[in-house]
Amino acid sequence: MFVNTGKDLIEICSKENISIAEYTIRTQVDTKGVEREEVIDKMRNNLKVMMESAEFALKNRVKSVSGLIGGQAKTLYDYSLNEQTLTGEFLVRAMARALSCSEVNAAMGRIVAAPTAGSCGILPAVIISAAEKLGKNEDEMIKALFTASGVGIIIAKNATLSGAEGGCQAECGSAAAMAAAAVIEMMGGTPEMALHGAAIVIKNILGLVCDPVAGLVEIPCAKRNLAGAVNALSTVDLVMSGVTSFIPFDDVVSAMYKVGKSLPCELRETALGGVATTETGILLKNKVL
Repeated sequence: MFVNTGKDLIEICSKENISIAEYTIRTQVDTKGVEREEVIDKMRNNLKVMMESAEFALKNRVKSVSGLIGGQAKTLYDYSLNEQTLTGEFLVRAMARALSCSEVNAAMGRIVAAPTAGSCGILPAVIISAAEKLGKNEDEMIKALFTASGVGIIIAKNATLSGAEGGCQAECGSAAAMAAAAVIEMMGGTPEMALHGAAIVIKNILGLVCDPVAGLVEIPCAKRNLAGAVNALSTVDLVMSGVTSFIPFDDVVSAMYKVGKSLPCELRETALGGVATTETGILLKNKVL
């Protein structure tokens, strides 16, 4: 059985001198009673789907079923080829990949809910872009996904991954935390460093509401995936430079859960508050429903 807290996770990884990724793989093997290769092959399939969804809308102007979103991933990707970008090709392309996954999802394409469909663009965008930048291979990307999974399990055990229960902080926040931890280990960071990254990411998104226009996972969800990817990638550099989180990961996860429970139901995926009930939000709702 997987450990219950980040503190326990750090302790067991330290004791056995292994990464979060390795601990997650071993636990899956023991829990499922399957061969290690089978566990890794399933994650390899996940990575394949992630790569497809992260790339498809970069070259194709995908439109959502509702028509509310679509085409912006390609617009952003084309812009990434411009040498005059403010934040550089790497970051802009990562943002485009996050949007691509969201657009594919809204168009009823195939994605990996990581950890949810509404936050499906963050983890692929971050891991694929970081691996491309760092020259990492497929096996290293798969290990990163296991790191992300381990962090996600701890969050799920102690809080929630659901926007309906905890707001967008629980969806995009958790996804970004998982992504940051994954890349930190990919870059040689320790399990403790990975959880520092996850803690910082969640603190940066604490309190974010879930307010989908027309009740669809499109506006503002797609752009929040983009923001989540930036949050994760900037935090990776922060942690790899030696910066730590003053508030431990477990405390941050606990705070996120309490904040989520404190949000009124109007701000938890009901489309009864936030941007969903603005004048424009209502007009868009009436247009598609």
